[in-house]
Amino acid sequence: MSSSCNNYEGGIEMKEQKVIAISGDEAVAYAAKQCKPDVVAAYPITPQTIIVERFSEYVANGEVDSEFICVESEHSALSACIGASLAGARVFTATSSQGLALMHEMLYIASGLRCPIVMAIVNRALSAPINIHGDHSDIMGSRDSGWIDIFCENSQEAYDFTIQAFKLSEDHDILLPVSVNLDGFILSHAVEDIKALPDEYVSKFLPERIPYYTLDAEKPITIGALALPDYYFEIKRQQDEAYKKVLNKFKEITKDFSKFSGRKYDVIDAFQIDDAKIALIGMGSTIGTAKYIVKQLRKKGKKYGVIGIRMYRPFPIKEIVRALENVKALAILDRALSPGAISAPLGLDIKALLYEYNIKIPVINFVYGLGGRDMSPKDIVTIFNRTERIAKRKIIPHGYEYIGVRE
Repeated sequence: MSSSCNNYEGGIEMKEQKVIAISGDEAVAYAAKQCKPDVVAAYPITPQTIIVERFSEYVANGEVDSEFICVESEHSALSACIGASLAGARVFTATSSQGLALMHEMLYIASGLRCPIVMAIVNRALSAPINIHGDHSDIMGSRDSGWIDIFCENSQEAYDFTIQAFKLSEDHDILLPVSVNLDGFILSHAVEDIKALPDEYVSKFLPERIPYYTLDAEKPITIGALALPDYYFEIKRQQDEAYKKVLNKFKEITKDFSKFSGRKYDVIDAFQIDDAKIALIGMGSTIGTAKYIVKQLRKKGKKYGVIGIRMYRPFPIKEIVRALENVKALAILDRALSPGAISAPLGLDIKALLYEYNIKIPVINFVYGLGGRDMSPKDIVTIFNRTERIAKRKIIPHGYEYIGVRE
């Protein structure tokens, strides 16, 4: 099947986009193939395995001219990616859960050395107990490692953001690694239709990487040198300054991408938020369920809205503040815990933002879906009802509450 023709600003005519029934993992692998990475180093782990399996098939079939490196662990996978990236290659990998945890040391080295690497993270619970299903515990343990973190609501976003992530990562003003996060099994294994760009349009949107520097025996440089108190601080400051440019660069890239695809993205997805009195904010596939519920409840006169965070790091502060202008109470959804903390991870971010901008509205932080527990439409309705009640009473609950757990 193909979608209809469209003309977009910039004079680029999109003749057709293939509509493919595909899982989230396959969508990521297909997008990565179209981006023509020079090197893919990977170690399979459930529920990410399909990504690297499909990509290895593309290589075996001669559909992409990538060097596919099979390694003995995720630590080695990211180490190989770092070396290849420093040599000037376009680099891709994928992981999940314990695999991401095993990469932890190398995550900081990738960002500290300013390596433009794209990694799909199929979000999954961390052991113990052993669990292979989806939650955000893995990425929350890595959120301060200096990577750019993007969250996907569905397979279309997983496909689109994988392509855009390369352009963002390789920009010379950025040069930071990017993670594209999709919920384990909910997106990774569920099949849905996506619109895929023709190969030639992806190549036009994403030309070959032009490295800022490369390893060259004729022009030797030092990489990974010791930096003690005399320089370390300044180097980390430079890294942080690059981080501050990411949100605007992402907006430029998504605007450019929309000319090719017709699909427009911002750093947040503000759904029915302009007149919303009660809002929910969260990340990942649950945002799709929440938007469905809001559509149903608005028919009953409920002024509810949803804010889906697409760019989690760097955090889209101004965009969220703007979205909350008319909101009277807010529910924050976290699919991870921060044991011993005052709130769950996203709850901590949002509460700090509200304090910083002197926004005095009741908020309630819900922890849901750990280890793959379903977040049902009924749960979303319960969350909105609970949030509306605290809005009427002007109560600001402390800490966080659970939704969907047996007590």
